[in-house]
Amino acid sequence: MDPYPIIRIRTRFAAGVSFRTEEQTLLRRLPEFLFEMDIREEHEEILLVLEEIISISKYFLMPKPIDEGCTDVRWKVFKGCLGALDGTYVKVRVAQEDKVRYRNRKGDISVNVLGVCDASMCFSYVLTGWEGSAADSRVLRDAVCRPNGLRIPDGNYYLCDNGYTNGEGFLAPYRSVRYHLDEWDGNNAPQNYKEFFNMKHAKARNVIERSFGLLKSRWGILRTSSHYPIKVHNRIIMACCLLQNFIRKEMAVDPLETRLPPIHNPTNDPELRFIESVETSQQWVSWRDDIARAMYDEWRSRR
Repeated sequence: MDPYPIIRIRTRFAAGVSFRTEEQTLLRRLPEFLFEMDIREEHEEILLVLEEIISISKYFLMPKPIDEGCTDVRWKVFKGCLGALDGTYVKVRVAQEDKVRYRNRKGDISVNVLGVCDASMCFSYVLTGWEGSAADSRVLRDAVCRPNGLRIPDGNYYLCDNGYTNGEGFLAPYRSVRYHLDEWDGNNAPQNYKEFFNMKHAKARNVIERSFGLLKSRWGILRTSSHYPIKVHNRIIMACCLLQNFIRKEMAVDPLETRLPPIHNPTNDPELRFIESVETSQQWVSWRDDIARAMYDEWRSRR
């Protein structure tokens, strides 16, 4: 008996993939279920399918930090970096009395999703469920403080934008200094170490923007609100991220990545110390200055 009768499967993204384990067999049968669902059961049955996908947690892996052997020009200057993080809005439908809480700064009814990815655009952590009105920094604090939440070993960090605090574990750009990639076009070369740092930071941190773009390009249900209850929709978001990781790990070439704009678990180790709070640190500010000056001096010496 087919344990998943509610799904009509299409396998466009699974072509050419070799499936070797029970988990991969499950994922093979569900690669595009969010595009074409033939619903014959209640939402509870859909939840069961989503929980099966989410249970395959091995596709959320602790990323490897950038080391001395890194040759990627975007990342090699950020030794110890684990990747990048940011928030994104996903539209949902909620009861009339809840719309105020879910209305984001753009006026849409949504959830605020925290996404964390590595340099290869694979998600390593996702937190969904916060109302659209919640600030990105508040969502991050919840992720760090909750049990089994975002774990950052001492000495490692993620790149983030100025919506977050520049503190231990989170490296933000300089404020009131040019940052966005389009500001470096043409002959607009960096004029000081802060501008150079922001340019390098923006080029590397762009990986999370591309990850979100790929995610929403692949899964149409994330581009518009659906009729599913908020509990179901939150699990759909998580399942989409897991399936995207699976596709990127099992396929030599992700067919959708070509559509994007061109590029401008050791947590149980008792010896490891993890970041336990999100707060400003003068020591972290000084450390950012040191690596920014080192980057800039090296760049000027080659000109």
